[in-house]
Amino acid sequence: MCRVTRRPTPEEHLSDLARLRRVRDRIDREYALPLNVEQLARDVHMSAGHLSRAFRRAYGDSPYSYLMTRRIERAMALLRRGDLSVTDVCFEVGCSSLGTFSTRFTELVGMPPSAYRKRAVGDAEGIPSCVVRQVARPIRNQEARRPDRS
Repeated sequence: MCRVTRRPTPEEHLSDLARLRRVRDRIDREYALPLNVEQLARDVHMSAGHLSRAFRRAYGDSPYSYLMTRRIERAMALLRRGDLSVTDVCFEVGCSSLGTFSTRFTELVGMPPSAYRKRAVGDAEGIPSCVVRQVARPIRNQEARRPDRS
């Protein structure tokens, strides 16, 4: 069976980009709420598959990966404060599984959340929050460097 695909018109392309921006903005705003790709896609009148492919093309990450990165960024800020446990932070940022949260945190940051909390508490004292956010931003796509074990 041969499938014929066509390129979207410029209007369709712009419409898709606007819908993708709405999805990204919603993830940025509602990262702590239970979000899933099917619901996000339905809300912008796209299929989940089309949303995932188009989102990855536009932003370099799947919607789920983008959501988890936002959650980990927020978790890093909460852990730096030092007044919440790792479990409390996990649930505060919208994760329902401590195991998944810890695994993803370690992939992006390069250390478990408990180690990050111990190291980061007080490190950012006196530094403007905008600088801390930029320097402490998690690394996407499992690019965190493993500590040198030599």
